[in-house]
Amino acid sequence: MAELAAYGGDKTEYSNNAGYDEKAEYEPRSGGNVNNEEREFGAVKRDLKSRHLQMIAIGGTIGTGIFLSSGGSVAAAGPLGALISYTIVGIMVFFIVTSLGEMSAYLPLPGAFTTFGSRFVDPSLGFGLGLGYAFQWIISVTIEVTSAGMILQFWWPNLQMWIPALVFIVILVGITLLGVKAFGELEYWLSMIKVLTCVVFIIVGILVDAGAVGGDTIGGRNWHIDGAPIVGDTPRDKAINIFSTCVWAFFSFGGTELVGITAGESSNPGKAVPKAIRQTFWRILLFYILSITVIGLVIPWTDPNLLNSVDASVNEAATIAPFTIVFVKANLPGAGHAINAVLLTAVLSAGQSSFYASTRTLLAMGREGMMPAIFGRVNSRGVPLYSLAFVTLIACIAFVADVVGTGVVFTWLVNLTGMSALLTWMSISFIHLRFRAAFEAQGHSLSELPYIAPLFPYSCYTSILLGIMIVVMEGYQAATADPFDAAGVVAVFVGAPVFFLSIIIWKFYHKTSIVPLTEVDFDTGRSTIIQGTSRAVEKEDPYAHLPFWKRAGHKILNIIA
Repeated sequence: MAELAAYGGDKTEYSNNAGYDEKAEYEPRSGGNVNNEEREFGAVKRDLKSRHLQMIAIGGTIGTGIFLSSGGSVAAAGPLGALISYTIVGIMVFFIVTSLGEMSAYLPLPGAFTTFGSRFVDPSLGFGLGLGYAFQWIISVTIEVTSAGMILQFWWPNLQMWIPALVFIVILVGITLLGVKAFGELEYWLSMIKVLTCVVFIIVGILVDAGAVGGDTIGGRNWHIDGAPIVGDTPRDKAINIFSTCVWAFFSFGGTELVGITAGESSNPGKAVPKAIRQTFWRILLFYILSITVIGLVIPWTDPNLLNSVDASVNEAATIAPFTIVFVKANLPGAGHAINAVLLTAVLSAGQSSFYASTRTLLAMGREGMMPAIFGRVNSRGVPLYSLAFVTLIACIAFVADVVGTGVVFTWLVNLTGMSALLTWMSISFIHLRFRAAFEAQGHSLSELPYIAPLFPYSCYTSILLGIMIVVMEGYQAATADPFDAAGVVAVFVGAPVFFLSIIIWKFYHKTSIVPLTEVDFDTGRSTIIQGTSRAVEKEDPYAHLPFWKRAGHKILNIIA
């Protein structure tokens, strides 16, 4: 307890109905009263509107992966193999997002699943998740600003990469300082650019395949060339290629869980979160499945540029990215420049999200006594200044280690975070199982939930099994690499021991225990932050007075954007 006092936090005990043992040495500092917490730390601003959350939900799934590594998936597994891989991971992502959506809509807190891990399972799990998740996004800040600098070298080859990278850090910090409303608004428009790019790509790709533009009717020809539609000499090889490609597909979907964290600063989470989550399935279908289908139809899997676009540096990838190849086939001028500009918006969006996710995770941990209390404090704009300063400092140190050093230190920092996202996703499914079990054990009805995840509990079981499968395939790829590289195998799994070790240390040092189902806390904070969660409000149709064709048009636009 001495270290908690040193952080300046009050030692407030939870009552039994808060889900913690009064005798446990670990006692979250914020207690069970949100008003007291706001007086101590300041209040976050619930300025994110429904349109912000919807765009953040889809923007989180559209990163540089869809523009670059999607081509490598087709090259490695074939057009049908890649389609199967992305469908498998897309199902996993959908189930995880719906699990998180059910919990976040009912209890929208800034820490999201890290707080849920503490409340619904064990405080040690919340600590392990928070530590790994915050560190993952801090390192992502460095990766994204470095990528932004390299992207600009596409236009200015002699530009020193570190100059624009530092400028981008300053810009991103400035945006974060403006508050969550500025974050939501900028993310909305950056995501809109990515969405429109995908829509245009799919339309142009279909026209190219049909021969309407480009002068060559392709049809299904590329699905019948040698080695297609699934690459592999034997059924075993085909299966291995499909499931190995799932690893690339998984990293393409990274950041999808961000919508759960934004729920903590939504102006109407009970209505906005379910609305955003319900569109996830259709957006995954539209932006990923259709994009992969178009790539597989228009570009033969033997095209060397597909695989080269994965291994190429970011400043070189724009000219050989699958999106660029399709636009070139359509005789669209300036395709490379256009895709490079889209890549720039994608990395800026990811960089902004990295600052947001890491600072809000540290904020929640600071308020729960898992980090210094100062991290939980916010200014009048609802910005956690001390968390932001810490994130910026660590990101800059990592950036300097990458630019000035040999890159070895930074590479291993990235390796440490590699397993974090996958463990986070599997943990969300496990936490959801505990959430629902506790909800029913305490006599609650499912009708109280603003959003109900479909296919529960099988959705959680499926997500966990698919996560384990991806871990196995990552290990298989590293172990069968030619030539064999022991460091590569270690790099795949090094994040897992760190994750579990942090949980074990916290558990034994603070003597935490698994929260009994009947003592899980569903109430703290809910009454003061939930508004508009009734199903009646949620199902109101603002376009009910319009003619049928206009209502249908609005629904299609809502699915796309």
